[in-house]
Amino acid sequence: MNSKKTENITENKMGIMPVNKLVWNMSFPMMVSMLVQALYNIVDSIFVARVSEDALTAVSLAFPLQTLIIAVGAGTGVGLNALLSKSLGEKNFKKANDTALNGGFLYIMSYLLFLVLGFTVVKPFYISQLKGSSPEIFDMGVQYLSIVMIFSMGIFGQFFFERLLTSTGKTVFSMISQLSGAITNIILDPILIFGLFGLPRMDVAGAAIATVIGQCVAAIVACVCNIKFNHEVDLSLKGFRLNGVLIGNIYMVGIPSIIMQSIGSIMTYCMNKILIDFSSTAAAVFGVYFKLQSFFFMPVFGLNNGITPIIAYSYGAQQRKRMIKTIKISMKIAFCLMLFGFACFEFVPHVLLRMFDASEEMLGIGRLALRIIGTHFLIAWFCIIAGTIFQALGKAVYSMIVSIMRQLVVLIPAAYILAKIGGLNAVWWSFPIAEAMSLAVSACCLINIYKKIIKPLPEGKE
Repeated sequence: MNSKKTENITENKMGIMPVNKLVWNMSFPMMVSMLVQALYNIVDSIFVARVSEDALTAVSLAFPLQTLIIAVGAGTGVGLNALLSKSLGEKNFKKANDTALNGGFLYIMSYLLFLVLGFTVVKPFYISQLKGSSPEIFDMGVQYLSIVMIFSMGIFGQFFFERLLTSTGKTVFSMISQLSGAITNIILDPILIFGLFGLPRMDVAGAAIATVIGQCVAAIVACVCNIKFNHEVDLSLKGFRLNGVLIGNIYMVGIPSIIMQSIGSIMTYCMNKILIDFSSTAAAVFGVYFKLQSFFFMPVFGLNNGITPIIAYSYGAQQRKRMIKTIKISMKIAFCLMLFGFACFEFVPHVLLRMFDASEEMLGIGRLALRIIGTHFLIAWFCIIAGTIFQALGKAVYSMIVSIMRQLVVLIPAAYILAKIGGLNAVWWSFPIAEAMSLAVSACCLINIYKKIIKPLPEGKE
C-alpha cells in the first residue's frame, strides 16, 4: 500500500474520528480480550486448586518470574507502541517500519534470555522461597515454571505482533488473537491437568503446557492478522539493519516500564517470603488475590493499551483537545471498573474464594485479606491512567518512580513491619497504605506533565 493511502487510513482512524467513538473503538476490543485473559488465568488456578492446595501454592509462588516475563514483553511493547504511534502521527512511515523490525529483534533477544534462565534459575528461585519446608510444593513448582520459561517464545511473539496491531489502531485483531489463546488454554487445561480423553494426567505440568500452547496459538493468529490486515507497517526484512538509535528510543520508554513491572516481581517474591513464614495457605491466599484482582485490573490495562496510541498520536499530531478528552473519558471508565471490583471484594469475598476450592483455613484468612486489600481499588484507577499518560508521552520514568516508591519503598517495608507487630491480618493493610502514597506522587507528576508538555500544545481539532 502506498504511503499516501496509509497516511489517510491512519489519519481517519486516529486523527479525525470523534474521541468518544475512538476510545471505545480502540479500547473495547482490548478490554474484552484482557478480561478473557484474566478469566483464563483464573480458570487455570481453579483447575490447579482441584489438584491440591499445595499445587495452588506451587503455581502461586511461580508468579514473580512469570511477572518478569510479562514485564519484559509488555514493557518493550510500551516503548514500541509509543514510538510507532508517534511516528505514524508525524507521517514518518519509514521510521514506523524500521521501529517495528527493530522491536521484533528485541523480542527475539528477550526470549533467548528467558530460555537460558529457564534452565538455570528455577530451582534456586523455589529454594529461596520455601527454605526446604515443602518438597511437594518445590517439585510441582519447578516443573510448572520450567515449562513456562523455556517455552516462552509464544508469549513474546504474541506481545510483538499484538503491539503492532494496537499501534496502528487495529485492536479488534489484537482481541481476536488474545481470545484465540485464552480459549485454547481454557479448553486444554482440564484435558491436560486431569488426563481426559485418554491422555495421561499431568497435574501442574499440564497447566503449564496448556498455557504455552495457548500463547503460541495467540502469537500465530496475531502474526497472520498483521500480514493480512496491517498494511501500515511493512515487516519485510529486505534491507533490514539494526538501528541503535531506534532501539535506544524504544528502550528509553520501555526500560522504565520494564523496571516498573519487574518491581512487581520483586514485590510478590518478597511478599511470598513474608507470608510463607505464617503458612503455605497464607501464600496461596496471596496468589488467589492476584488472580482475582487481575479480573478487574486487566480490563483497565486493556483500556490503557487502547488509549496509549491515541495519546501518543495526538501528541505527535499536536492535538491537545483530543488528548485531554481521551484522558477524561478513560478516567471515568477506569473508575467505574475499579468500583465494581471494590464492591466484589468487600461484599462477596467468600464466593470468590470458594471458586478455588478454598479450605476453611483459606476462607478464614482470605475473607479479611480481600476486604482489606480491596479498599485500594478506589485509588488505583487514577494511578493506572496517570501511568499510561506518562508512558504515552515518553515520560515512563515517572511511572517507574511511582512504582518503585509504591512497591519497594512503602509496600514491602510496611508489610514486614506490620507482620512483626500485628501478625498476618495486619500485613494486608500494606496495600492501601502503599496505594495512598502512589496517588499523591502520581498526582504531582501528572500536574508537572500537564504544565510542561500538554498545556503548551496547540488546541487542535476535537
